Amino acid sequence: MIETRDLTKTYGEIHALKHLDLKLDRGDVFGFIGPNGAGKTTTMRILATLLNPTWGEAYVCGYSIYTKPKEIRRLIGYMPDFYGVYDDMKVIEYLEFFAAAYRIDGPARRKKCEDVLALVDLGYKRDELVTSLSRGMNQRLGLARVLLHDPQVLLLDEPASGLDPRARIEIRTLLKELRNLGKTIMVSSHILPELADICNKIGIIERGELIVNADVADVMRQVRRQVVLHIRVQENQESAASLLQAQTSVEKIELRDGTIITTLRPEERDYSDLATLLVNAGHRVTQLKEDEINLETAFMELTKGITS
Repeated sequence: MIETRDLTKTYGEIHALKHLDLKLDRGDVFGFIGPNGAGKTTTMRILATLLNPTWGEAYVCGYSIYTKPKEIRRLIGYMPDFYGVYDDMKVIEYLEFFAAAYRIDGPARRKKCEDVLALVDLGYKRDELVTSLSRGMNQRLGLARVLLHDPQVLLLDEPASGLDPRARIEIRTLLKELRNLGKTIMVSSHILPELADICNKIGIIERGELIVNADVADVMRQVRRQVVLHIRVQENQESAASLLQAQTSVEKIELRDGTIITTLRPEERDYSDLATLLVNAGHRVTQLKEDEINLETAFMELTKGITS
């Protein structure tokens, strides 16, 4: 659905984007991560055919950005990080205006507007002026606008920027709904937890260079050097800890608030025998889980020495 080859954008001697190679398939939700000024917005503006690259190629839905920009615009929904609204319009009028621009006419126009309002949970604001909406509601209205023509690809540039915690959660919930509808989504952010639970692929960009581009699961495996287990037993934690420490697969044991933090040796990945060992020794195991690595930890590990 999206493919770039050696995509580069320069301003004089400044490289806003350097040799970007990227490929997204249908249904992918791609988290585009990087600090402000890293090149995220430049990439999205090029894909939206609003900015020409200095060199390189990009395809959206099989169409070249150079030769088929009109076809691409019919198939994408682009939501910039900041956009203007018509303050003197009601919410429903605002959407009908853009639906008309997409040549959605007659009864189908009103139905489409009502449908997208329901999707973003703004139906109760349909007759309110746009100026009365909060920042979070404005963001949802922006999403409703780009969904009017049922695009195959969504380019969302920091859709949760500047929102309060509740509004951020609402935007994430909406993005999950769009993912379930089968949309291909590129969503950028410099706040990692926003993307951790909605993306299947991530790209980390720094100073115009894509330094990580992989499935989320692959990134986590790459970062995880050792398996760390959180084990709890009903009683006799010290005895259980001593038993685990004696195992050749275990490198380190730490008791922390009633939990036995068990670090396996780097080459060890299978820990299925540890629960059996504890049970056979008479311990009642109440918890055995692997320590999770989140996207933020992965980012810090993979960009060590690279990010500013």
